[in-house]
Amino acid sequence: MNQPTITRRDALAGSLTLAAGAMAVPGGPAFAAQAEPYRCYEIGTQQGLDSLRLTECAASEPADDEVLVAVRAAALNYRDLLVLAGRYGQRQPESRVPLGDGAGEIIAVGSAVRGWVPGDRVTAPHFVSWRDGAFSPAVFTQDLGVSRDGWLTQRIALPAASLVRIPDGMDYADAAALGAAGITAWAVLVDFARVQPGDIVLALGTGGVAMLALQIARMSGARVAITSSSDEKLALARGLGAEITVNYRSTPQWEQAVREATGGRGVDIVVETVGIGTLPQSLACCAPNARVGLLGSLDSGSDRVPNLSPLYFGNLVLKGITSGSRRMLEDLLAACEANSVRPHIDRRFAFAEARAALDHLAGAEHVGKVVITDFG
Repeated sequence: MNQPTITRRDALAGSLTLAAGAMAVPGGPAFAAQAEPYRCYEIGTQQGLDSLRLTECAASEPADDEVLVAVRAAALNYRDLLVLAGRYGQRQPESRVPLGDGAGEIIAVGSAVRGWVPGDRVTAPHFVSWRDGAFSPAVFTQDLGVSRDGWLTQRIALPAASLVRIPDGMDYADAAALGAAGITAWAVLVDFARVQPGDIVLALGTGGVAMLALQIARMSGARVAITSSSDEKLALARGLGAEITVNYRSTPQWEQAVREATGGRGVDIVVETVGIGTLPQSLACCAPNARVGLLGSLDSGSDRVPNLSPLYFGNLVLKGITSGSRRMLEDLLAACEANSVRPHIDRRFAFAEARAALDHLAGAEHVGKVVITDFG
């Protein structure tokens, strides 16, 4: 494994204002926040995981409408691997800090910020400009870890308007793990499909989105079907509440097995995390009037035209899902706190082990989320 190289970054521009009652004294928390250098990772040349490099960062301050957050936890997503490989949209500056999901503690606020003070525990959606309402492609211009510096750093500046308060009973790792994957699962199940008690939900695989979809569906009173190529992973999914589990490697016609397990009726909601390649089988699982959220690109199937006849024969609804808003993340955190639901975390790594964490994610042996803690 290559050792990361040390580089130097410029300070962030901005003006620091302390919260009411705070004292700007040398050695105090706010003074230290703006005076001390810190460490972060950069995506580098975007030739793969070897491009990841550790950087010493200059002292920074938040802009007028921003807060500065000391990062306590960050969570990985498949798209982070694509960014490092230069395969997620356009190539980004080599100095871009990766990771779209994280959580931490405010250590300084900009002069125009109201309602947030140092010490508040916060997280944010990776699309920091998508506060509520309908999706707009404009959100991609403010995408943490892609078009804006992300969470793989000891300090991050965030727009105050993007922040979500972490519930008192939730730790930083859980809040980070409920980021992009949790928002996406929530967008499919709650905002789009309007999941109801007694619905049957199908989720493909045992990655972050699928496992969070399982947990959200169960706390909504729905039944869940899960597919995987690993019997061990399926056993873990059953432990989290999945009623129907099918190994798609030993049962290639897994859609038939899912339909049989539902008494021939089919499923009401599909969280399609793979893509066009598995969409025909997902549609074949559907009950009449089912809702299908298409969000996966693991198998783009660009050379195949899926059979979409089940859409009109079954009166199905198919919708593309591109993550979700700040309001969705706020609702998700509140629901998890109210129902005592904690996201399933596969493994935790220290900040210094970021490369090992990404290697673990790339190996695809994980179930649920991979999280980085111990930021120092």
